[in-house]
Amino acid sequence: MFPLMCKANRENRTIDIVKRRGVITADRVHLKKYPMDNPVTIFNASIMVEEDELIVYGRIVMGYFTYASAIAEFRVPIKDIFNNLFTCHYTAEIILYPDNRFDLWGVEDPRAYEIDGKWLITYCGRTVYYFDPSIRVERTLPVTAVLDKDGWRKLCVFRMPESLRNFVISDKNAFLIKTKRGYKLLHRLHMRDEKFYLTISDVPEDVLNLKEFCDVIVENTALVMEHAKFEDKIGWGTPPIKVDGEYLLLLHGVDSETKAYKVFAILMNDEGMVTAVTPHYIMEPKECYEIYGDRPFTVFPCGAQLLDDSVIISYGAADSAIGIGEIDLSEIMSILDSNRIECYGE
Repeated sequence: MFPLMCKANRENRTIDIVKRRGVITADRVHLKKYPMDNPVTIFNASIMVEEDELIVYGRIVMGYFTYASAIAEFRVPIKDIFNNLFTCHYTAEIILYPDNRFDLWGVEDPRAYEIDGKWLITYCGRTVYYFDPSIRVERTLPVTAVLDKDGWRKLCVFRMPESLRNFVISDKNAFLIKTKRGYKLLHRLHMRDEKFYLTISDVPEDVLNLKEFCDVIVENTALVMEHAKFEDKIGWGTPPIKVDGEYLLLLHGVDSETKAYKVFAILMNDEGMVTAVTPHYIMEPKECYEIYGDRPFTVFPCGAQLLDDSVIISYGAADSAIGIGEIDLSEIMSILDSNRIECYGE
């Protein structure tokens, strides 16, 4: 359906290189300006770094009836990561919540990142069609918000061209990147053929300067890579972090037998082309809080930031807590540098 950009040979094994630094649970996150003090659960968080703090953007759920999510922001002193992350309490504020037909049933799985000095969050919006059994089209769509002087403002929703739109069941795991070829949307499509496509698409050059919320139609969609034979699907995880002129990203893969979510990594160049892929998973569920929860056997990375010689990652732990992990930068780059691949071009 889409042109394929590259092929990668990956093995069904894991060499787990992520040092677990702890978890943040919902009972230790206290909401401002909301009648319920704690969310029912918090997970699938993204992160940004500002001076000596992590700014955490977590997906919260206030009840299980429809599992409608919002995004809450709170700050974690970096020293907590290395000391007492299991015990500290934090004050959070809901910054993005359902309020239009593209996210009526949930604001999910934020990816926070910076482009051209702007702070952005792209999340998965559960559309008005999400629970309608008669409409199996565009059940989820990527929505991007921008931080301006008045707080977070929803910028746009991304949609496929009208000729393809009726074939899209859902579109998620998305965020924007800036390349030499312009702005791109990295996103994961679920189509009516019941296949999942790890894709990259062109977006208009003025996308970050929109003044009013609107539809943005993506173009020239290409398939970045296919999932391995031992996987049901793969999806984008963390927005890119720049390392030595290339961009490091984490992705997730779903095991076709156990349905466990695991993690691998890739490098991209400044044209948006994949240059290296880890030949195996670098993380899989192993701690009790990753194995058991609302979605068992799940590690789901949504955030990554460089901190000295480490990559600090935030991830959903079994859909029940925010996990924080640490990867030695030289170790992950050595694995990737030893497994370079060639791409075919767009």
